[in-house]
Amino acid sequence: MGMRFITDHPAVFIVEKKALVVAELHLGLEYELYNKGITIPPQRESFQEMLDKLIKLTKAKTLIIIGDVKHKVPGMSIREERELPKFLDHLKEKVRVILVKGNHDAEVEKIVPSGIKIYGSRGFKLGRYGFFHGHAWPSKKLMRCDYLFMAHIHPAVEFKDKFGYKSVLHVWLKGQLNKELVKKKFNLKKTGKLITIILPTFNNILGGVAVNKIAKEEVIGPLLKNKIFDINSSKAYLLDGTYLGNIRNLKK
Repeated sequence: MGMRFITDHPAVFIVEKKALVVAELHLGLEYELYNKGITIPPQRESFQEMLDKLIKLTKAKTLIIIGDVKHKVPGMSIREERELPKFLDHLKEKVRVILVKGNHDAEVEKIVPSGIKIYGSRGFKLGRYGFFHGHAWPSKKLMRCDYLFMAHIHPAVEFKDKFGYKSVLHVWLKGQLNKELVKKKFNLKKTGKLITIILPTFNNILGGVAVNKIAKEEVIGPLLKNKIFDINSSKAYLLDGTYLGNIRNLKK
């Protein structure tokens, strides 16, 4: 597979497309926290610095953000209206920027600067690679891809030591869609390989969902709810690259 996780960063690099892929920035989350009495600095500049570093490291030509670039729903905050255009203007001077809308991105096109390509929740295809957020059904044409990238889940794994102390660490999930269920749902005779990567959140202030502890009724997104992506069979990797095994074994 022509992709690699970037060690210690919640990002994936697709080598043959020179594309950096991230998700779940939730710019403006700090404004919501401020209204609850929690003060943290605006995140735009730190995100810019991190992405600048990753673009330089990988020599990426394209940045793909697969959903939830902003936080507030419904609508948007004053801070988002101010910070998001500055953030995207900064990035488009360095790389081509593609944005796939997530469930927090309603009406984001009203403030996105010109020159940035926006796709809806059904996602888009780039060669053998497909990109969508995950809160809605992806486009049928993506089911012919060999590799799919999605977000929305905020995947993490919960660890518990012998003293009962718990920690939750963000992870990448890697699995494969059930081809027979895909064929039935999308009325297809043939699919791609459908190897699927679920990205961790780029914004580390966001909480992660401990997928090794999640109850069946708590699973979100149509692919997971309809068992087209079996989260228990997926493999988990920590951000430092450590392979944890499949989720089913981590539940034991």
